[in-house]
Amino acid sequence: MNLLLRAVPALALLVCCTAGVARADGSGDPAAVSSEDGKYADKDGTATYKISEGGKVDFYSYIGFVRYSANCLQCHGPDGLGSTYAPSLVNSLKTLSYVDVLTTVAGGKKDVSEAQTLVMPALGENKNVMCYIDAIYIYLRGRSNDAIGRGRPQAHEPRPAAFSEAEDSCMK
Repeated sequence: MNLLLRAVPALALLVCCTAGVARADGSGDPAAVSSEDGKYADKDGTATYKISEGGKVDFYSYIGFVRYSANCLQCHGPDGLGSTYAPSLVNSLKTLSYVDVLTTVAGGKKDVSEAQTLVMPALGENKNVMCYIDAIYIYLRGRSNDAIGRGRPQAHEPRPAAFSEAEDSCMK
């Protein structure tokens, strides 16, 4: 079964359950209040980052940086800051929710004006992106809230066994 088809039921549930929720910004309060298998969530259950004393990031933030650098940097620039080709994702995540990010990455987006045409390709079939979309979102959420600095995080939590299992299953 392709990745986009597997993501559609979860995406529909997210859209249905968050449609009536009003937020001042897309990411809401990023404070981690729970953790399951090394993945942190905020009070609304949205994936989020966690920074420990000394600047150590959670594993998902770290792998999000690695996967962002491999798959998104070419267009959106280093550290999510944008380029002449594509917008800053650091700024975009100040107003976009997880559902907004997931639907844009999976389905693509096209903005046309008299001055320019901007196209985000649909990456719903790209396992190198979709298998790591939560981690990429978590990393960019941390960057958007100025919690994660520029460049590769220097220290991170160890790789959770659940991450390796999910990665192996997704990449098949």
